[in-house]
Amino acid sequence: MSRILQIILGSIIIGFAYNFFLIPHKVLSSGLAGIAILLGIITPFGTGIINLLLNLPLLILGVMKLGKKFISYTIISVVVLTLSLYVIPVITISSEPILSSVFGGALTGLGIGLIFRASGSSGGFDIIAMLLNKNKDFPLGALISAMNGIVVVVSGFVFNWDAALNTLVGIYVTGKVIDAIHTNHIKLTVMIVTSKGEAMRQQLIKNLYRGVTIMDAQGAYSGDGKKVLMTVITRYQLTDVKQIISETDSQAFVNVTETKEVMGSFHRG
Repeated sequence: MSRILQIILGSIIIGFAYNFFLIPHKVLSSGLAGIAILLGIITPFGTGIINLLLNLPLLILGVMKLGKKFISYTIISVVVLTLSLYVIPVITISSEPILSSVFGGALTGLGIGLIFRASGSSGGFDIIAMLLNKNKDFPLGALISAMNGIVVVVSGFVFNWDAALNTLVGIYVTGKVIDAIHTNHIKLTVMIVTSKGEAMRQQLIKNLYRGVTIMDAQGAYSGDGKKVLMTVITRYQLTDVKQIISETDSQAFVNVTETKEVMGSFHRG
């Protein structure tokens, strides 16, 4: 399945999760989409258009600050999700809010996991956290968790605390499903030995939202000067990285190893 089709499928699945399970019981999703659901319930505007409007300034910032391919895939996801929320009717599948939270959270996690595997995102807090992380030394996980905590508290005050607890359950299930199908926690260290160090650096920075460290080296046999570029990526970014390396320097020597632990800022060089 191509990446764009995978992103479209994942976004449609999220649309079904929202309109069939979460919205009928006033259960919010994680991230900025949760705020969109809340505003869609309490205002005459639809959740889809609100989700698009909330993401629009973030997408514009993302185009300037983050990887172009990542943002392109994210724009596709946001647009498809917006359309899905309009096309898919709001239907109460289950009369039990807790069951709807679990199944809605699981479907949302499935959709987001598919999008992540295609090297995209569903927008919202993911973009906010990445933009903040470029300038501050806060871990992404903590930033996203804190912002999701705000969604839960707002749900409690606007609706009721049962809805807030159901929202918490849905967010928890979403996270677990994403981990199960995406395994984003598996990191890889890539070391590239190349004679085209500057060209490789430019391509990695342009297309990959990861810090890159550059070291001088010398070939033991030839005596020629080389550059060694090192970066840490998720396993699903490996295909992109291999393509970048092949297109920039097909003669480069590449060593890929699984990384057990990353300390410090994962997204900054």
